[in-house]
Amino acid sequence: MVKSEIGRLKKVLIHRPGLEIERLTPDLLDRLLFDDIPYLEVARKEHDYFAGILKDNGVEVEYLEDLTAEAIAEPGVREKFIEQFLDEAGLLDEYRREAVKSWLSKYNNKELIVNLMSGIKKTEIDNLVDRSLADRVNTDYPFILDPMPNLYFTRDPFATIGNGISLNHMKTETRNRETIFAEYIFNFHPDYKDADIPRWFSRYDKKSLEGGDQLVLSSEVLALGISQRTEPAAIEQFASEILRSDQSFNRVLALQIPPRRAFMHLDTVFTMVDFDKFTIHAEIEGPLVVYSLTLDGEGQLQISKEKSTLSELLKTYLGLESVELIRCAGGDLIDGGREQWNDGSNTLAIAPGEVVVYTRNYVTNRLLEEKGIKLHKMPSSELSRGRGGPRCMSMPLVREKI
Repeated sequence: MVKSEIGRLKKVLIHRPGLEIERLTPDLLDRLLFDDIPYLEVARKEHDYFAGILKDNGVEVEYLEDLTAEAIAEPGVREKFIEQFLDEAGLLDEYRREAVKSWLSKYNNKELIVNLMSGIKKTEIDNLVDRSLADRVNTDYPFILDPMPNLYFTRDPFATIGNGISLNHMKTETRNRETIFAEYIFNFHPDYKDADIPRWFSRYDKKSLEGGDQLVLSSEVLALGISQRTEPAAIEQFASEILRSDQSFNRVLALQIPPRRAFMHLDTVFTMVDFDKFTIHAEIEGPLVVYSLTLDGEGQLQISKEKSTLSELLKTYLGLESVELIRCAGGDLIDGGREQWNDGSNTLAIAPGEVVVYTRNYVTNRLLEEKGIKLHKMPSSELSRGRGGPRCMSMPLVREKI
């Protein structure tokens, strides 16, 4: 149950970076949506520090790889999972499928999941030969299954909203396989399969919607980003479903942000840190356009363009007397640009006025502290190379009501 961005965090899903990170090469960066290659040993230490902050503050931490391994433990589910995974990875050649399945058969469920996340190199499959024309043409490509280095950003494949989930369809083929893990967790894991959890969106929809663009501002108001990764049609479909099905939510604010790499998702430029305080990147304030999606008296979706400033909209729809927008690095052109690139505006609230941030964004961090926000600072020299911050690396499963 998640009815806010800032209610005390009780349970969260994360993924500890694995071998998939070390399988990035300069030639594969564009294909796998990275700008740089993190050093795995240090990235893991940073991620463990992050998990330690959460655990030390009473948060129950679940790991994606563990929950998925537990979800495929039922008879027949492991085989179903493998077949679906190979289908969606595009491995349709029967000879290669059988070779991969034979290789996977020697691993237990946890090892199986880790291997699929890490990708499978051709050299790992004994006696694999290039039989088809396609195989011979692509003989220099090192992988039979691509690695999945974006997995440590668990925020995007699905989102816990209200008493349900949005099982998302990712913008890129590279990342859409990530949503398989969540699908199996909620369909087959013993903690979730019988919980009758509503679905606000389907991974099988063709329109893209990603979790970094989904913010729960209150028990009544949601904010969604129209961004590089989330399409307007997906927001309209999501809004129609959740507004009709969940009686607490009555408004979706769709914030249109520039479709740039540095502004990949709404939460890279805007997060909630307290009841009346928000981080924001100054460069989106000027071009920001906001639409309201609500239902009329007959249950039909209504869309209107808002004319007020973001501050005024937040005051009005969240019932606040005042709002503070804390600009990344104070809006300074140089510091703001640098810290925005390293997710200075991306924070994870673990309680009202208490957030996890990257140490490296020291200008923004100082401003947050001056505004009375309690910070838990984590190292990030390697994790930040993936272009995501603490909120990106976490999927809240349960928050206390506020």
